[in-house]
Amino acid sequence: MSTILFDSPIFGPVHSRRLGVSLGINLLPADGKVCSFDCIYCECGFNKDFRTKSKLPAREEVRIALEHKLKEMCSNGPAPDVLTFAGNGEPTLHPHFAEIIGDTLALRDKYVPDAKVSVLSNAAHINRPAVFEALNRVDNNILKLDTANEGYIRLLNRPVANYSLPEVIKHLKAFGGNCIIQTLFLKGTHNGKDVDNTSDAYVLPWIKTIKEIAPRQVMIYTIERETPGHDLRKATREELDRIVSLLMREGIYATASY
Repeated sequence: MSTILFDSPIFGPVHSRRLGVSLGINLLPADGKVCSFDCIYCECGFNKDFRTKSKLPAREEVRIALEHKLKEMCSNGPAPDVLTFAGNGEPTLHPHFAEIIGDTLALRDKYVPDAKVSVLSNAAHINRPAVFEALNRVDNNILKLDTANEGYIRLLNRPVANYSLPEVIKHLKAFGGNCIIQTLFLKGTHNGKDVDNTSDAYVLPWIKTIKEIAPRQVMIYTIERETPGHDLRKATREELDRIVSLLMREGIYATASY
């Protein structure tokens, strides 16, 4: 099984389907995965297969590495469209996440003021005030919500810590529209259970919840790389386009990545 892990705090730039030229920021250890979800489709693999032995990168290590890379990109190009917190798991688990966001915004303003700062998060920790406030400061606060069905979340996303879908939705609403919801649609099975979330049984309750959250945008996508769950399949272009149409009909701006 091939996996994607990043061996330094700063990686790329890479071309993101959703964000353009993206310089990645990894706040997790270089030798494995640390996440409060254990998604069956995660390109980093299952949590149990990538136990880490090294520590999280220190705040100052991240700041120095980011400044060095931004100087290099200013001199040699290409200029990044976005600085993206992603990497080997859930970035908001870093104990100095909020401070690192502050450092990153300051470096962005100094070196690449036209670039956006984005965070890709599973939203499991937005009940923490420091995390919530830091996410409210970034340009693209991109938060995962793959379904409005908690049982399906436990099948697909498999939270490994305390998780309450109603609590997460409550805090998503509290952003007052200053967020982007990111949802993955897929088909297939896992451990003999159907994981297809493209039908109206999943899509319509999810859209109802999206309307309540009122994000400024919804990004839907499907699997692109090899997944640790072996019996998963991509949602089709037609299925994603149908979901976008349903969202747009409700006045919700949405995009699809195929």
